[in-house]
Amino acid sequence: MAGVADLRIKLFLDGADLDSMRRAVRENPLIRGFTTNPTLMRKAGVTDYATWGKEALGIVGDRPISFEVFSDDFAGMEREARIIHGWGSGTYVKIPVTNTRGESTAPVVRRLTADGVRVNVTAVMTVAQVGVIAGALREGVPAVVSVFAGRIANTGLDPVPTMVESLRLLGGLPGVELLWASPRELLNVFQANDCGCHIITITQGFVDQLALVGKDLDEYSLETVKMFYDDARAAGYRL
Repeated sequence: MAGVADLRIKLFLDGADLDSMRRAVRENPLIRGFTTNPTLMRKAGVTDYATWGKEALGIVGDRPISFEVFSDDFAGMEREARIIHGWGSGTYVKIPVTNTRGESTAPVVRRLTADGVRVNVTAVMTVAQVGVIAGALREGVPAVVSVFAGRIANTGLDPVPTMVESLRLLGGLPGVELLWASPRELLNVFQANDCGCHIITITQGFVDQLALVGKDLDEYSLETVKMFYDDARAAGYRL
């Protein structure tokens, strides 16, 4: 397994906490970009989308960041996307792969990319969806396709074949990157790297775990034994 320094894949911090973004920019050159979504923003207590978004852009500097539209109708998605696109040059606009009625957003993606809007098509989970989106992207316009590999794995399926086939479908589109979304464990970073994905999102918790990569397993085992022993003593357990 490659070490952290050997990774080809780009690590994007996923979240809506501005302090975490500041720390990443200031202290962690491994973080090459940022993503967020309305669910994360709501959990972080964000109430004013535009104000928060522009503050985030000021923090991340020249690193890319994705902001998601929140309308469910195509006209609303497109209007919001153009507003977000205007916030800054590093902005990607997250467009869900369908609306809540299951209708493909490919027409929205096609119109936006035709006008040079950088999109991040999100919540993708099937090869068929990737194929439809690939047909809507404009060659030469940077874009991201976010396949939720972690959620695929939640259903008991191995996501790697989906990611490999997605890479094949997107291979003829220069500037289009495949993103492994919603990883479930640090191992996924190396799986995504080995299968050729361009980007993987990681939470702050995963950033903290990067220090474990390459750790001696005998040492890790002993630390774990000591932890259980110390906690049992602290709890005062007796039999």
